[in-house]
Amino acid sequence: QVQLVESGGGLVQPGGSLRLSCAASGRILNVNFIAWYRQAPGKERKLVARITSDGTTNYADSGKGRFTVSRDSAKNTEYMQMDRLKPEEKAVYYCNADVRIPYTVGFGNYWGQGTQVTVSS
Repeated sequence: QVQLVESGGGLVQPGGSLRLSCAASGRILNVNFIAWYRQAPGKERKLVARITSDGTTNYADSGKGRFTVSRDSAKNTEYMQMDRLKPEEKAVYYCNADVRIPYTVGFGNYWGQGTQVTVSS
């Protein structure tokens, strides 16, 4: 099957930066997109940013100008650079991907286990 493994979370001061990574592994034929969502305690999971196979990026308004996603297609890994982080962005950040695997039609959707980001002084 497919595994998505996030890394790079941690504690950072307000205004600081973190870079999250999402590595996809398994028998992968194609990756349609890789996206980041975040979920704060008691709140719904929301899209933060996404990058498609052709390099098109989309950002939630909250992250525009501060977050940058990039992709290493050869490694099936996506990165999200987060700058000028705010306390309210404390959340669990999840990787989500549409992936095509052998002997299936279309793309399946997969989630990682999440990585905690805490923004606090």
